[in-house]
Amino acid sequence: MSAAEAGELLGIDPIELRFPFELNKQISCTLQLTNKTDKQVAFKVKTTSPKKYCVRPNNGIVAPRSTADVVVTMQAQRDAPPDMQCKDKFLVQSAIVAKEIMPKEVTGDMFTKDSGNVVDEVKLKVVYITPSTQSEGFEDGSPGSLSYQEETKEPKEPDKIIPEPFALISKLMEEKNSAVELNNKLRQELDLLRRDISRQHGGFSLVLVLVVAIMGILLGLLMKR
Repeated sequence: MSAAEAGELLGIDPIELRFPFELNKQISCTLQLTNKTDKQVAFKVKTTSPKKYCVRPNNGIVAPRSTADVVVTMQAQRDAPPDMQCKDKFLVQSAIVAKEIMPKEVTGDMFTKDSGNVVDEVKLKVVYITPSTQSEGFEDGSPGSLSYQEETKEPKEPDKIIPEPFALISKLMEEKNSAVELNNKLRQELDLLRRDISRQHGGFSLVLVLVVAIMGILLGLLMKR
């Protein structure tokens, strides 16, 4: 259907509201309304999702054989619809009104069958298009679509994985080295203690014997790990 065939009173271009859909971005498109008559035509734009779209102006007057622009803005969306299919619809109502009617005087009652006016209605679909379908290839050395970049990205080299047996051996070696280091430290402290006791009492005491026995037990437990 061409723009000229969209309605008896108003030609509407385009007959589909096409939004280049991007998440978290406000997007607008423009409708051009053309009065195909020699009369003054009032219009009103409705939608099935009024919270999702902002229409400016949503009603007004188109002079005979003249045009008027309507800007439809879709609010930023956090989620994309399945398969990028949109079920939203718009309705453009038009009616021939007296020439003294001002735009601010346009009301919804003018577009009912009971108003006595010649009324026309045109339904418009909403179509989402992805940015990648708008431009293919490259321009001025800039990269193409995001999807193309993701597909051609070099795969990340996987992290090196140490086989489990080697990891176990490495852990045991670390524990052994820690035990040997602790053993050497205990021996040094034992020698210092022995010299101190020898200077004070001229020989080994019962306390020294107990300390040596405890050290030996600890060393035995550590070496068995």
